[in-house]
Amino acid sequence: MPKPNHILVLRFSAMGDVAMTVPVLRALTAQYPEVKITVVTRAFFKPFFQGLDNVSVYEADLTGKHKGVLGLYKLSKELKVLGFDAVADLHNVLRSNILKLFFFGKNVVQLDKGRAEKKALTSGQSFQQLKTTHQRYADVFEILGYAIDLSEPIFPKPKPLSEKLNTFISQKNLKTIGIAPFAAHQSKMYPLEQMENVIQELSEHCNIILFGGGNKEIEILNQLETKYKNVTSVAGNLNIEEELVLISNLDLMLSMDSGNAHMAAMLGKKVITIWGVTHPFAGFAPFNQPKDYALTADRNKFPLIPTSIYGNKYPEDYKNAAGSIPSEEIITKVLSVIQSEAKHL
Repeated sequence: MPKPNHILVLRFSAMGDVAMTVPVLRALTAQYPEVKITVVTRAFFKPFFQGLDNVSVYEADLTGKHKGVLGLYKLSKELKVLGFDAVADLHNVLRSNILKLFFFGKNVVQLDKGRAEKKALTSGQSFQQLKTTHQRYADVFEILGYAIDLSEPIFPKPKPLSEKLNTFISQKNLKTIGIAPFAAHQSKMYPLEQMENVIQELSEHCNIILFGGGNKEIEILNQLETKYKNVTSVAGNLNIEEELVLISNLDLMLSMDSGNAHMAAMLGKKVITIWGVTHPFAGFAPFNQPKDYALTADRNKFPLIPTSIYGNKYPEDYKNAAGSIPSEEIITKVLSVIQSEAKHL
């Protein structure tokens, strides 16, 4: 079968998973500039793909006109007009499986999620590094005839800061660190009391920009902003495009195992991650980061880690497992990476 010239890429959610497609697509289009890519995803994620050569986004309104089987049929009719040759299903969920039924005659390759290996990892049968999600995405394109080398990534240059965005950086002479202290599940979060210690100490040396969303998170981050110097919160103040511009100008992102880590990594930022009941062995570490940038909970105290792939299943006494990482270890790691970067400049 000849190589496709126009590939339809399906990845509807979640934020981190969509962000992880970006470095793969950037490598694909750099190494194969003749290939055209159309990404089918939610409108919210469209800014992720700005600046990617030969990549366009088709917005899937999965809660509106493209909802349900009839909505997916309508979406398939709209997509067929685009004249794609093949489908790279990087989601492999019920929606994408239904959608592919309407693409009869097209070459469709689906993501291998590695469910058996991940089950072995979370059940304690094995404890070893699994294939990364980025490589799993790349494998789909290799089956379509495009082997991708992810070993020498390229990244966009930081975008200029607007007058509004400049207000979030307190001291221009200091390095700027983003901190995203929240995650979908408490079991993936560093306890807030300990995180406050980290923020307090790092704010003595760096600008701190806090990321989050939702009323409760906004309230907590605003309180931290008022307590410490050189600390500002963007929660509730920026749209996703503005956040991406700001992230592109960070010197480092400190994040949980969450979408902010992947957004920063797709922009080529250094990302230090804190892990609770999940573990980077499952393949969800941010792109192109050294292994020692992932700070993991103490498995001597919490031997069942990883208790699940997404952090939604865990024993009750594992809820604050991430707290077994000393705050001094996080502070030291962040400062050492920042200082090391400064020496290389």
